[in-house]
Amino acid sequence: MKLLIAAILLLTAVSQALASPAGLRFTKLEMPHHNRRASVQIWYPNGGGGDETVFAGNAVFEGVDAAIWAEVQAGQHPVVLFSHGMGGAPRAQAWLAAGLARRGAIVVAVTHANSTWGDFDMAEGIKHWTRVADLSVALDGLMAAPDFAGHIDPTRIMAAGFSYGGWTALSMGGLRGNHQGAVDTCREFIDTMETCALLMSAEVNMQALDPAVWNANYADPRITHVAAIDPGFVWGLTTQDTAALVPDLLLIGLGGGDNRMLDADFDKSGLTARLPNAQIIRFDPAFHFTAMPVCTPAGEAILRDEGDDPVCTDPAGTDRATVHAEIIDAIANQLGL
Repeated sequence: MKLLIAAILLLTAVSQALASPAGLRFTKLEMPHHNRRASVQIWYPNGGGGDETVFAGNAVFEGVDAAIWAEVQAGQHPVVLFSHGMGGAPRAQAWLAAGLARRGAIVVAVTHANSTWGDFDMAEGIKHWTRVADLSVALDGLMAAPDFAGHIDPTRIMAAGFSYGGWTALSMGGLRGNHQGAVDTCREFIDTMETCALLMSAEVNMQALDPAVWNANYADPRITHVAAIDPGFVWGLTTQDTAALVPDLLLIGLGGGDNRMLDADFDKSGLTARLPNAQIIRFDPAFHFTAMPVCTPAGEAILRDEGDDPVCTDPAGTDRATVHAEIIDAIANQLGL
């Protein structure tokens, strides 16, 4: 009987935690490598209180429930350091951060300099090592924060990201860049890879970057897990480049056939073959921007009028909300949640 009562209490506690919106706090951290501050969102398991609101919603995208400045739930929790895509922002994957926080993770999402709407400079943003530094500084800050320091499980610290942020996560987990491989790939596919023309342009001039800096090891030894959603720069890599990547690795691909973004196709690039122990999940039907928020009923028409579709237009048969839920499940399961 005592065991039955204990089980009922545990299930009740879990149900209440899942029913509550994730906790959310905002801060800014000094990023010496940028000589500026960066905005940071911290999502976490809700321990009670806070001001409940809908975050990141607008006329185009549905928002997510959050409890601003709620207490942190008791116990130790895994940490997810999240990196957004080039030209994106943390709010674009708030669905993922909130979902993981409701499952029991602390999620730290940094706004990368030179990489967002209103602050975009591809020539600087392409310097991928600065993004890893952003996440390392954010982890330092989290570990030093009195409200969070005692709640961190150091055996479960994940680097995660979407698109170019997926590369950031891989790099932070030990994958080395291959400058010559990236340049050769863009020369070969400049007419078919969406980003290559800009990367090879006089404005960005990726080919002129120092290969020694591009190819250096930027791994943070505190990282134990990596999850990369449709990561960039997956072409031109060798077995030597992948040798030091943490073994607890999840790759998530979006789309198939003509709906698969070639730049992020880790199968065609040969990366999958070099990571035989990685867990790989592919969603089809879907496409790259299925990782953006669920769109409102008017969202697709608004973006079409602004010339910014097909961000809301998934391939036929795609259920964006279901894909999001399954991505949350996959990453949560990887962390043992």
